[in-house]
This record gives sequence, C-alpha cells and structure tokens, in this order.
Amino acid sequence: MPAPAVISFEHVSKQYDGVRTLDSVSLAVPEREFLAIVGTSGAGKTTLLRLINRLTDPSEGVVRVEGEDVRTLDPILLRRRIGYVFQNVGLFPHMTVAENIAITPRLLGWDAARRAARVDELIDLVRLDGARHRDRFPHQLSGGERQRVGVARALAARPHIVLMDEPFGALDPITRDGLGRDVRALHDELGLTTVMITHDALEAVLLADRIVVMRGGKVIADGTPHALLAADADPYVHELMQTPRRQAERLHALIAGPRP
Repeated sequence: MPAPAVISFEHVSKQYDGVRTLDSVSLAVPEREFLAIVGTSGAGKTTLLRLINRLTDPSEGVVRVEGEDVRTLDPILLRRRIGYVFQNVGLFPHMTVAENIAITPRLLGWDAARRAARVDELIDLVRLDGARHRDRFPHQLSGGERQRVGVARALAARPHIVLMDEPFGALDPITRDGLGRDVRALHDELGLTTVMITHDALEAVLLADRIVVMRGGKVIADGTPHALLAADADPYVHELMQTPRRQAERLHALIAGPRP
C-alpha cells in the first residue's frame, strides 16, 4: 500500500502579471520521501516550493499539505510547522547561533528550558560544537557552518516537512558533499518528508528517492534516479541525466588509471 501524500498539487497553475510560470501541475509527495525538483532557471521550481508554505497562492488548482487545502490555513501557522532551508541562509545577524535556532520554538511559546535543550540537541545533530558555536554570531561562522545552523533552525520545532531551495549552491565542493550526506541522513533518521530544489542533476541523483524534472512550468519527467538515468524519451531529460552519467564515467576512468 503506497504511503499517503503529505503534499499534493492538483492541476495547479500560477500566473504573475499575465505570465504563466506553472501550467496545470499535478504531483503528490508521499510521506518520508526525499523529492528533488530539477530544471533550468525559470522552469517554475521555486514557485512550486513557495506554494507549499503559502509564500504565494495558486492562480488555479489546489495545493494540499497533510490533506488540507493550504488556502484555508493561516499562512503564519502553516510556516511554523514546515522547515525551510534556502541558499542564502537568512540568519539574523544580531542573534547568536542559539538564538537563531530557537526562533520558531520561541514564537510557538516553548519555555526557555525546553528551547535551550532543543538548541543543544540540534547543534549536536548538525555536527557543530556547542562550546565553540552556540554563542557565536553568523559573521563569525564559515559558509558551511552557517548553512548547518540554517538546517538546525529549520528542524527546531520538529516539523514533518522540510523544504530546501538550492541549499548547498553557495558552498565549496567538500562542504557541499558533506552537508548533503548529513542532510540525507537526518531525513532518514527523523522520518522527514523533504522537497529540494536544485540545478545540480548529480546532487539530485545522489540524494533523492525521486526526481521531478520541470521545464516551462510543466512536469516533463517524474521517476526514481535509476529510472530517469535509463530513460531517453525526452531529449532534454536525456541530456540532463547524461551529465551525472558522464561525470561518473570520467571519474571511473581516472580511478582505473591509464591503460597499460
């Protein structure tokens, strides 16, 4: 029996100033799935993500979160039950690491002791050092450390859903790879439903259970990484999926070394 849909889009379209950025998208995200949405700039990926937590509303169709039409929900309360991680992190510069992580629990009325315990738990969970990082300010952290704080903040109120918009795009390759693996491990450990936007097909293949490819506001492919790597029906999807395949083949050849 398939897992129930935690997030669903039912014939959803979106227009800005008469320009259609999403065109009748229907999509369901089951419980505990890690979904990656890929495509070029302007494909509609971020608009799709913003519809989930009501940063924008659909022009047509219905978006549901845990079975509820999001337009019937208070947007502030909806956002407090959904974790959100994005590329530029958005930490408050005048707040310490601990204060940034505790923002949503504080808004939800958690008492100080409970907030402090959750902050300590999350600092450890995202592999930061409490003694070194808890009372630092964002400008005193590296890019990778700031993004780990962003992940901790997104998880602070124990959400079941986490949205990620190009979360690793500004990081160096070593930090990006390590944080990506840690985020996937946290997804599995905490039983999350995760939707990640990325331009990087290799990142999508390595991290996601399922990949949706968007182009021109439409879903043009939807399947497991294995299925999309094997598919060649759509030329754009084929070319997109050939990128990680070619990278893997070149790396394998380099590891194998020159022929004798």
